[in-house]
Amino acid sequence: MHIFNFGGSRRISFSSTTSEAERLQVFKEPGYSFIGMHCLFDSCKASVTVVKFGHLSSDLLAYGASDGSLIVCRVAEPPSILHQLKGHSKDVTDFDFSSNNQYISSSSMDKSVRVWDIGKGHCIRVVYGTALQLCIRFHPVNNNFLLVGNAHKEITVINFSTGRIIRKLALESEVTAIDTDHTGQFIFAGDSQGCIHSIKVNSHTGALSRTHRNYRGVKHKAPTTTVLFRTFSLLARGPVLLTCTKDGSLSFFSVALEVGGYLTLRCSLMLAPRAWNIQASFCPLLSLEKGEFIVSGSEDSNVYFYDLTRPKHPCVNKLQGHGSPVIGVAWNHGENLLASSDSDGVVIVWKRAKMEG
Repeated sequence: MHIFNFGGSRRISFSSTTSEAERLQVFKEPGYSFIGMHCLFDSCKASVTVVKFGHLSSDLLAYGASDGSLIVCRVAEPPSILHQLKGHSKDVTDFDFSSNNQYISSSSMDKSVRVWDIGKGHCIRVVYGTALQLCIRFHPVNNNFLLVGNAHKEITVINFSTGRIIRKLALESEVTAIDTDHTGQFIFAGDSQGCIHSIKVNSHTGALSRTHRNYRGVKHKAPTTTVLFRTFSLLARGPVLLTCTKDGSLSFFSVALEVGGYLTLRCSLMLAPRAWNIQASFCPLLSLEKGEFIVSGSEDSNVYFYDLTRPKHPCVNKLQGHGSPVIGVAWNHGENLLASSDSDGVVIVWKRAKMEG
């Protein structure tokens, strides 16, 4: 097991030598400049398929891998691994922190959902299903509910305390990515055909009801790899949703919560199709910037930053340091650290430069 702490001494290269960079001219954006690698974790021997920071945390980090392992770390000085959570027998497809960061819920290709006590470092609940469990979230208001998407084209609501499935909602395709709005009134679910479903959820009973289905922004039928909700955007002047599909499509929607979570496509970007389930994330909101910035992994081993409002020259920066396809990306709460994971099992935590003034 190795943890490397670079203390900002290792510089990042921005040279354009890859296939993605050849297609997208890079315009460096000062707000998304980085001073180096903060630390690196390479204890995992399998592809790291998902990486996330804890809820409202700048220090707690976890990542799940294709060998079923789930690793919990701290990135504050000195960086350290807290627990290696073992129980899944196949790929960890997704996980989520509870609102108090006491628990992690995880979904897996082994058809199970597990809940882990982070402090004790062991599994406290296992729910066995009959389908591949593909994505998972704690309900943001009622953490006793787990919201799970599976390969049987269902969203299930699981009672965390009892481990019982209390609600199901059938969709037309496998549910591959989900997120909720901040109030917990809506689930936004992406499926294996690239459609995004807006679903009303009752935070008391777990009852689910469909409100809208959106096909826009999808040129080809391809699995959704990312669905992320944000409460505010400078462009939309309200809540927004970011989606990413395996055909390389990045889409940015405004969300009308008062109209059943109705989605309106505001801008999009078409990249090269991917073999891996490459994920994307919103970038920190910068008050001086007018664009809509997102960060994404790529199969050419780089981390890319895009402004979706610049269709001709969307790439504003990139980070080089991985040696294999970059799959997962995630910001910490303080938005000064960015974590990225790759198919060789390496997780890099990058340190963003402080903005002057």
